[in-house]
Amino acid sequence: EEESQSTVMQHLKTKREARLMEKTLAEKDEAFREKMKVIADQWRTLHTKRAQLKDHVEKSGRIIQENEEVRILALKIDRKEREENMQKESELLKAKMKLEALRKEHWKLCKKVQKYSVFKNYLEDVVKISQFEDIPEVASRYKLLVRTHKDLLQSQQGHKELTEQDKMLLEQYRAEKEAEMLQYKRELVQLKLRFDQAQRDILLWETRWAGIQNRTSKKTRQLWTIKLAIHNLFQ
Repeated sequence: EEESQSTVMQHLKTKREARLMEKTLAEKDEAFREKMKVIADQWRTLHTKRAQLKDHVEKSGRIIQENEEVRILALKIDRKEREENMQKESELLKAKMKLEALRKEHWKLCKKVQKYSVFKNYLEDVVKISQFEDIPEVASRYKLLVRTHKDLLQSQQGHKELTEQDKMLLEQYRAEKEAEMLQYKRELVQLKLRFDQAQRDILLWETRWAGIQNRTSKKTRQLWTIKLAIHNLFQ
């Protein structure tokens, strides 16, 4: 159905182009006729001037046959006439080629109009059995639906891109937090090892401190015994 509607739109566009081309072709044909008329008048004027100039040259030649300037002037006039004739012929050829191209384009557009006429009939039937008033209203509604569908697709694509972006950010955040947790676990293991070593060191130093206290008590008792013995001896 979408392809059919698109083909119908193409048919309408082609028909409008064909009408414009027909109008342009008619205008070009009229302009070409006017230009041909002007060229024909110029040709007649040119031939008249040429005959007058030749007559003047002949008269001048008969009057002063050996005047070199008259001969040079005649050559210049003849060369100028040839150049003008070539220019007019070139313009005429270009105009004919352009007219032929316009006719070919018009023929192609006519074929397209004939090809898509079935879709025009289909649209006319649609208008008859629907709430639409004419074919342009159907075309306008179709363009609106196409534009809405395009906007919906763009919106879905944007939502999908945002979802994928959020997913990537979540994965990145999760990876960062997992790396932090792994680092914390490693630090916790290191702290636990240091705590265990500190516990062992405390036990070792407590044992040493108890030994020192025992030795100090023995030394103190020995010292008091010696002091007492000295005191007794002194007495």
